[in-house]
Amino acid sequence: MPRKIRGSEGESEMDAAQQDATARARDLQRNWYGEPLGALFRRLIDDLGLNQARLASVLGLSAPMLSQLMSGQRAKIGNPAVVQRVQALQELSSQVADGRVSAAEAAERMEEVKKSAGGSVLNNTSQTTASSGAPTVRRVVREIQSLLRSVAAAGDIIDAADSLTPTHPELAEFLRVYGAGRTADAVAHYESHQG
Repeated sequence: MPRKIRGSEGESEMDAAQQDATARARDLQRNWYGEPLGALFRRLIDDLGLNQARLASVLGLSAPMLSQLMSGQRAKIGNPAVVQRVQALQELSSQVADGRVSAAEAAERMEEVKKSAGGSVLNNTSQTTASSGAPTVRRVVREIQSLLRSVAAAGDIIDAADSLTPTHPELAEFLRVYGAGRTADAVAHYESHQG
């Protein structure tokens, strides 16, 4: 019996349909949550020192559900309490990134968020964010990373950087560091290019 050749027309149509569905889900997430959930959750994981399983636990989601939301297989968070926990973690993440909250305090607050029914359990600091002065370097870097990662996946950004390397090496480095690198490396890059 002949072997089925991978990459047949039917498979490529299914792949294209899946990519279209994922792109639509990410567009919906951008409309509903301000950015694709993959980028949002990766920022929370990085800023709060979590892994996916721990983030899922704090939010009250199953690990597979979190994975589906991050990958764009699912568009919407169905439980309003989970949406409120996400918002609470976003504020906490901002406080950690700006250095206003320590890692130990963040861990305590995450436990409060996890136990909450969804209402805000953080101190009301959203009003002080604007008046607390200029954003920190880490916050600026996280915004650049978030913007790049909402436009393209890390692999696509690396591919673009590779194609730019021969003619525009500095721009290629920027894409690699901010689009696919770690926040600490991007902060170091940012600081080395200031002044």
